[in-house]
Amino acid sequence: MPLGFGRRSGVAVVEIHGVIGNHVRVPAYSRIFESVAKNKKLRAMLLDIDSPGGSATGSEVLYRGIQRVAEEKPVYAYVSGLGASGGYYLACAANRVYALPTALIGSIGVIYLRPVLEQLLSKVGVEFSVFKSGEFKDMTGFWRSPTESESEKFQELINEIFDNFVNVVATGRSLEEEKVREIATGEVLTAQRGLGLGLVDQIGDFTDALNALAEAGDAKPAPKWLRPTRSLGQRIFGRSGAAYNPGGQALTEGLERLMAGGIYYLEPGHLTGGNYD
Repeated sequence: MPLGFGRRSGVAVVEIHGVIGNHVRVPAYSRIFESVAKNKKLRAMLLDIDSPGGSATGSEVLYRGIQRVAEEKPVYAYVSGLGASGGYYLACAANRVYALPTALIGSIGVIYLRPVLEQLLSKVGVEFSVFKSGEFKDMTGFWRSPTESESEKFQELINEIFDNFVNVVATGRSLEEEKVREIATGEVLTAQRGLGLGLVDQIGDFTDALNALAEAGDAKPAPKWLRPTRSLGQRIFGRSGAAYNPGGQALTEGLERLMAGGIYYLEPGHLTGGNYD
């Protein structure tokens, strides 16, 4: 259509930067996706992903929100730096995935954390008396190591959640399940290598992805950035909230999360990146 006359608004751009459940707040981003799906003036949505993943549950919630947008309009994903584990999980909800050749993707897998402080508690003379209603009620307790039968239960749980991840990748990328399982070793790959494996559609930058998506959605290649509302502290001290969040607090929160345990779609190098709920 000449000069873009008759076209509607530009492309919604949503940044998925940081740990899902921490920097990427699940309720706030869910509302963004809901608004994009309903806004008829927004003809397409581009996910700008630079994330190591995070909460398995949070990743699932956002994945489904992106899917609902994709039911109404084209959705592309662009990976600039890291699209690993839960970050890649979200990309699988998009119609096409663009990435820089040096971007890291993949890390398809699940990790479960269970702290064991049995020796530490013993050294300080602390013992726990546990009364429970069933054999496995305290299987996540930090005061002792898991039994053999509990370890088997944990692995069954991980395998079930991993099967879900494999199915998401196979469905989203139109790949055979067995091929995905061969790739799903938990390792990260360059986007250039991912292209040959079917995990990426196109090597390109943000502008390449934006222009292609605008054409697919019959929209102007004009990005409309959508971001969650910032807290008062973040508005006062800046977008990152660095001054509002003193040095070491994120590490402390991450260690607290490690102590509590949990199931993540997360690249392990970011395990102490904060609270992933």
